[in-house]
Amino acid sequence: MEKIASFQVNHLNLLPGVYVSRKDNVNGGIVTTFDIRMTRPNFEPVMNTAEIHTIEHLAATYLRNHDDYKDKVIYFGPMGCRTGFYLILSGDYESKDIIPLLTEMYEFMSEYNDEVPGACARDCGNYLDMNLPMARYISKKFLDEVLVNITQERLVYSE
Repeated sequence: MEKIASFQVNHLNLLPGVYVSRKDNVNGGIVTTFDIRMTRPNFEPVMNTAEIHTIEHLAATYLRNHDDYKDKVIYFGPMGCRTGFYLILSGDYESKDIIPLLTEMYEFMSEYNDEVPGACARDCGNYLDMNLPMARYISKKFLDEVLVNITQERLVYSE
């Protein structure tokens, strides 16, 4: 079996950042998958499920209500390794193209201080596994340390 593309990225050199993971042709159109890497793999602690779950609810709600991107969002969700998230958009994008969107989204999440959207038994299969204070902290950290003044080494995978 062939090794899939995401397992070919050298995770020992991977810094927190925003990377194009892949581009796929779907029915004649391009779909871009982004690797939003929030922690450095195998060097920093991974995120706990409660904050990942909270970020997932906040980000998905934000993206699906965004005036310019709501019709382009296909998926937003966590990586199994708990070091980041995948964002899949309809369209042909580079990482730098979505930095303004992500900056707005992470500002929103870092300042959010209300009930987490969909965090109730009727709307979510594990609504008790949420941690808004930690989600806010991690979002602010990613915003300040990665998105603000992002550099090329955090936009394109290195070898």
